[in-house]
Amino acid sequence: MNVPISLRVAAAISWLFAFGLGIPCLMAIRNLAIGRGIPLVFGFPAYGGGAFERHGLPTTVLLLVGFLLISILELIAGYLLWGGYRSGAILAIVLLVPGAVYWWGFDLPFPPIAAVIQTILIILGWSSFI
Repeated sequence: MNVPISLRVAAAISWLFAFGLGIPCLMAIRNLAIGRGIPLVFGFPAYGGGAFERHGLPTTVLLLVGFLLISILELIAGYLLWGGYRSGAILAIVLLVPGAVYWWGFDLPFPPIAAVIQTILIILGWSSFI
């Protein structure tokens, strides 16, 4: 099957979400689990000090595990998109809602921009799904 470049790039964005957000999330889970607090990534707190905390919801291991689950599902969505499967597109689009809650809650500025680009790419490649 010839998968269009738009779906391949959309898959790469899913993988960027999965690894770019999932790996720091693992670091934050580890630090919180051993009582060390939120680590800094490029000088910013990884998943701490955002809107969740401003609204009285502190960053916890459970909250981070939920976000890690979304990252793992992004990895799967990317795999399916790369193969040209409609289920990958549906999963990527469904993940926008819980992802957006976490992006807002952790004050993550780049994922919403990437999500808009990814959604446009999925729409452009929609007619090619098997």
